[in-house]
Amino acid sequence: MPLSLQPGGTNSVVQFLTALLVFVFVVALTYFTVRWVGAYQKIQPGNKNFEVIDTCKVTQNKFLQIVKVGSRYFLIGIGKDTLEFFTELDENDLDLSGPVKIQDGFQQLYQKAKERIQKRGKP
Repeated sequence: MPLSLQPGGTNSVVQFLTALLVFVFVVALTYFTVRWVGAYQKIQPGNKNFEVIDTCKVTQNKFLQIVKVGSRYFLIGIGKDTLEFFTELDENDLDLSGPVKIQDGFQQLYQKAKERIQKRGKP
């Protein structure tokens, strides 16, 4: 039999390496696409009269948002097919100190998980 037709021969290795190469390419393409989309969404349009200050998820597809229009603040409700105005808010009643910082970034969470796994593996 030719070598390429034998079970476990070179053909299997070539197929595995090709599949691995395609997998790595798809993962890299996904990574860079997500980074590009994230950076694209950060870009704010030139209109500075409208800004979403805060969002709170109420149910699966319903949200409350505090929006700033000009110098006034409003509380609105957003549903799947609806948008409702609730009330105007006073700026003095809002905490506008900035975004809440996440305690641990992905790198710190990864390191903690890695340490826990290593501790479990040691007798």
